[in-house]
Amino acid sequence: MVSPRRPTLADVAQEVGVSAKTVSRVLNGNGPTSESTRERVLEAVGRLGFQLNPMAQSIRSGGPDTTVGLVIPDLANPFFGSVASGIEATVRDHGLTLVMGSSGDDPERETDLTRSFLARRVSALMVVPSVGADHSHLKRHLAQGLPVVFIDRPGHGLPTDTVVSSNRKGAREGTAHLIAHGHRRIGFIGDLPRGLYTRRERQAGYRAALAEAGIPYDRALVGEAHDEHGAAKALARLLALQSPPTAVVSGNNVMTLGAMAELGRSGEPVAVVAIDDVPMAELLTPALTVVAQDPVTIGREAGATALRRLAGDRSRPRTVVVQNRLIQRGSGERRSAADQELPA
Repeated sequence: MVSPRRPTLADVAQEVGVSAKTVSRVLNGNGPTSESTRERVLEAVGRLGFQLNPMAQSIRSGGPDTTVGLVIPDLANPFFGSVASGIEATVRDHGLTLVMGSSGDDPERETDLTRSFLARRVSALMVVPSVGADHSHLKRHLAQGLPVVFIDRPGHGLPTDTVVSSNRKGAREGTAHLIAHGHRRIGFIGDLPRGLYTRRERQAGYRAALAEAGIPYDRALVGEAHDEHGAAKALARLLALQSPPTAVVSGNNVMTLGAMAELGRSGEPVAVVAIDDVPMAELLTPALTVVAQDPVTIGREAGATALRRLAGDRSRPRTVVVQNRLIQRGSGERRSAADQELPA
C-alpha cells in the first residue's frame, strides 16, 4: 500500500482559495492578512495535517535551522547517551532538535562531522573533542555568534565554553576511600590514549591521594587499555605481579566492565572503586562502589550554556565543573588476606 502524500503549502493554499504566499504569511506571522483569511488557513492546516519544514525554511531564509549538532565519540556508550538526553531535555522547549554523530574518537572524522553540521547551519554546536583534534577552524563561526560548547574534555585552539566533570577530585576521593580501608597496593586502569584529558585528570587524582597518604607511586601498578578486553588483560597483568594490588581504581565505565569480568574469572578478592557508574552496579556481589559522574546534568549545563549564548550572552568563555559523587556500595572494602593485617 502506498503511503498518502504529505500535504504541501500549495495544498493548503488551494483548499482555502488563496495564494501560497498568503498561507506563508499566516503561518510565519510576517505579513498583513485579514482575520477571516487567517482563521480559514489555520482551519485548513489542521484538517489537512500540514506541517512546516523548518529545514526548508532556514535554507530559503539563509538563517540557522532549528537543530543543535552534537559530536560524541561513541553512540553505544551509555554515558554519552545520558549527556545527549540532558541536552535534548534542555533545548527542546526552545524549539530546537538535537542531531548527533559519532566521531569514533577520530580527529578527522570529528572535523568532517562538525563541517557537516555547519553546512546545515545548526543553531549551536557541541563537541566531545577527540585527542589530537584542532578546533581553530571553528573560530570564525564562534566570532559570528555560533554557540560552540565542548563537553567532557576541553578543546584545542578555541577558547570557548566547556562543561566537564570533577575528574581529578573524584579520582582522589575514590582512591582515598580504598586507602581508608587499609589498602596500600592500589592499581589504576586507565583508558587510552594517555593524552586523553579525562585519563590525565583521573590518574592525577589517583596519584594525589597516594601522595597525601604517604604511599609511593608505583608505575608497575598502572594498566591501560582501549576497550573491555584490553582492560581485562591489563588487570590480569597486575594480578600476576609478584606483589599484586589488593585494590584497583578503574578509570571509566568501559575499563570497569573489563576489570569486573577478569575478577569474575580469577576469583581474586580485589577491592574495586570504579570511576563512572555502570548499569546494575548495585546488583553485583559485593555491590560496586563508584565515583559517579552526572552525565544528564552535564548535558543540561551544556544545553543551558548554548541557550544563553543564543539569547545574546557575550561574556568571556566559562568552564562549568559538574561534581562527581562517591557512592559506597561495598566493593571498595574487599581485601586480600595480606591486606587484612594493615590498619584501616
